[in-house]
Amino acid sequence: MSGSRAHGRTHNPRLGRAAPAIALATSAIGLAAVSSLTGCGLGAGPAPGGVHLTVTRDFGSTSLRSWSAPRVRGQETVMSLLLRNAAVGTRYGGGFVQSIDGVAGGREDGRPVDWFYYVNGREAPQGAASTNVNPGDYIWWDRHDWSQTDHIPAVVGSFPEPFLNGIAGKRLPVRIECAVVAGRPCRTVTSRLRAEGVPAAVAALQGGGAPLTLRVLVAPWKMLKSDPVAGAIQRGPAASGVFARFAADGSTLTLLDPDGRPTDTLRAGAGLIAATASEEHAPVWVITGTDAAGLEHAASSFDQPTLQDRFAVAVTATGNALLTKGVPR
Repeated sequence: MSGSRAHGRTHNPRLGRAAPAIALATSAIGLAAVSSLTGCGLGAGPAPGGVHLTVTRDFGSTSLRSWSAPRVRGQETVMSLLLRNAAVGTRYGGGFVQSIDGVAGGREDGRPVDWFYYVNGREAPQGAASTNVNPGDYIWWDRHDWSQTDHIPAVVGSFPEPFLNGIAGKRLPVRIECAVVAGRPCRTVTSRLRAEGVPAAVAALQGGGAPLTLRVLVAPWKMLKSDPVAGAIQRGPAASGVFARFAADGSTLTLLDPDGRPTDTLRAGAGLIAATASEEHAPVWVITGTDAAGLEHAASSFDQPTLQDRFAVAVTATGNALLTKGVPR
């Protein structure tokens, strides 16, 4: 979802409308009082079951709160669910989350920070008060720096979502596309998804796909960079939401900080697990590496304990997963 910008106007899905863009301060001036549940847009439908709610900061690097069974009542929206379970400060008539449990958006060390939310690993296209909660949804709020991009279309930290319950309450077909269908990385990824109860077709790389199919690409980066959706990673965080960049030949993986500056360069044997999306496509996941060894390391890290609450995961030549900020170390 879009965050506020210092100048001009921007569409802000947290508000669900185009709003004057302003620089937000961290003071309480202008904040609504901690919101009550009155007027939260609850419907008369049944309460969704199996919902998970988590709140983190700094690209998932710090967990603030997590509910495996949050309080629900009737048909919840993402906003009403948050209000029901946490102390929330809002602005703009209650449509914009300014603070959660006292942790506010605004500026930090001179950089803009705000709250963003994801449902089943996908950035929602509209405001939290306009997004209904469906059974099994994994709802994740994170407060982070958006100086490089206010649009991170997909994250990996809600695994096994979106593969298990899909997007907007609709389970989507899953296709695993591999450089070598019979190879160990492909077999590892397939078995991990099926162990989570996800039926998935397996095919050779196709270089594109149906917009409403969840694609999982398993190949060295040099074979993925031309993919119409996954290739956005090569263009940096503003294009893909992923804070990492491969060399043109795929031989190195450079990790970037929230300002887009290199923090580390991984070479032979390095891997990456990340997700991105374009407006017209379901998320595309990439399990990739600088070479065959890096691809194996990434595939071996494709599991819920490694991915939990991570925007993306880089893997070293020794197989150690690095916490990433989109992808900073």
